[in-house]
Amino acid sequence: MNAWGLNTYLYAPKDDLKHRALWRELYFPAEEESLRAIIQRCQQRELRFIYALSPGLDIRYSQEPELECLKKRFEQMLALGCRDFALLFDDIPDRMEPRDRERWDSFAAAQCHVTNAIFRWLRERNVTGRLLFCPTPYCGRMAERKLGGEGCLEIVGRELLPEIDVFWTGPEIISREIPLAHIEAITALLRRKPLIWDNLHANDYDGRRFYCGPYSGRATAVRGAVSGLLVNPNNEFPLNYVPLRTLAEFVRCDGSWHARKAYLDAMRHWLSYFEIVGHTVTFHDLVLLGDCFYLPHEEGPEAQEFYALTRRLFAAEPAKWGGEVIAFRKRATQLRDCCARLTELRHRPLFYALSRRLWELREELDLLLGYVRHKTEGGNPDTPCRSDFHLPGTYRGGMVPRLQHLLIQHSDGTLTPNHAASAQRQRNVAANQPAPNTPP
Repeated sequence: MNAWGLNTYLYAPKDDLKHRALWRELYFPAEEESLRAIIQRCQQRELRFIYALSPGLDIRYSQEPELECLKKRFEQMLALGCRDFALLFDDIPDRMEPRDRERWDSFAAAQCHVTNAIFRWLRERNVTGRLLFCPTPYCGRMAERKLGGEGCLEIVGRELLPEIDVFWTGPEIISREIPLAHIEAITALLRRKPLIWDNLHANDYDGRRFYCGPYSGRATAVRGAVSGLLVNPNNEFPLNYVPLRTLAEFVRCDGSWHARKAYLDAMRHWLSYFEIVGHTVTFHDLVLLGDCFYLPHEEGPEAQEFYALTRRLFAAEPAKWGGEVIAFRKRATQLRDCCARLTELRHRPLFYALSRRLWELREELDLLLGYVRHKTEGGNPDTPCRSDFHLPGTYRGGMVPRLQHLLIQHSDGTLTPNHAASAQRQRNVAANQPAPNTPP
C-alpha cells in the first residue's frame, strides 16, 4: 500500500469478535500486542490506521453505561497508539429498544447522539483524530426502502457533527457504477462529502467467487467529490493484488481512467507470483483466467467472448457446429489445463486462495469438453452423454445447489418459483423410492 501511494488502513474484520459481537469486551494482553504491532507497522509506513467498532447489534442508546463501554474500548486503543476511529451501524436490526424510543423518535437521532458524544470525548484526547460513521442505510437502495426509518439520512445530515465523515457505498451495496450525479445528491442529503466504502471487490457474500478485475465504474471526477475512498477487498489476501494496484492507479492518474489498460498492466506484474513446478503460466493464460473472475457484474472481455462462443455452440445441433467447435476446444483446453497446472504453484498461500474456485472451473470445462467429444467423435451423436467423473449426488450436489434451483432470479431482480426444477426433483425422488414391501 505504501509503495503504491495508498495511505489508509481501516480495521473492521468480523472475525475479530470484539469488533462486533463482543464489542463491550476489552482486548486481552496478547491481543493488545498484536494490535499494537499492526498500528506501529502502519505508522512506520505512513498509513493512517483507523479502528472501527460495530456496537449496533444490541447497543442500548439511552443507557449511560453503554457509552462508557465505548469509551473504554477506544481508550484501550488510544493507549496502543491508535488515533482514528469509526463507529459502524450497518447490517443491524432495524429497530430500537422501548426505552430508546421514548427518548428519540428516530433510529438516526439515537445513533447521532452516541457518535457525537464519542467524537467530543475523543477530541479532548486527540485534537487531530478523525471519527467515521456508517449509517444503517449506507447505499441508495437502502435509503429508498427507508431502512432506518423515514428521512434517516436527512436526520444524519442535520444532527451529526459536521467534522464526522459518513460512509457510503453508492447506489447499491455492490455498485457497478458510482456516478458523479449520485455523489452530488447524497452530499446534499448528508451536508458533507461522503466517504466511499467501496464493495466492488468484496467477496464475503459468495464463497465460490473472487474478483481480480480492475477498479472501474467510477469517473476520476468522483475523487474530488468525496472525502475519501476506501475499498473492501477479497477475503483472501493474495487475491487483492490487481484490485489494490488499480485502485492506487485510479487515485493518482491524470486525465481519463482506462480500467482495462490498468488491469492488463497489473496482471503483467502479478504474473511473477505464478511460478509453478515444471510448467509456465503465460500472460495470456493469466488474463483469460482473471477474466473469468473479473468483477461482480461482469466477466472480462476474453471470458465473455469464450462464454458467447460456448453458448452458441451448445444452442446449435452438433451437425451444424462447424469450425466453432475447434475454437471452443482450443480455448476450453487452454483454460482447463491452466487451472490444473496451478495446483503446483510455488506460492502456496496463493494456491490455497485459488484452489477451490479453479478446480470447480476445471471440472465444468472438463464436462463440456467431454460432451463435445461425445457428440463429434464416432458413434451416434443422438445417444445420451454420460460422464464417469461427474455423477449425480457427488457433482453439483449438496444442500446449497438444491436450494438455489428452487427460485429463478430474472434480469430485473424479480424472483419466481422454478416449477420445472421442483417437478424434476419429485420425479427423481419417486424414481429412487423402493418398491412396496421391499426392504430399503
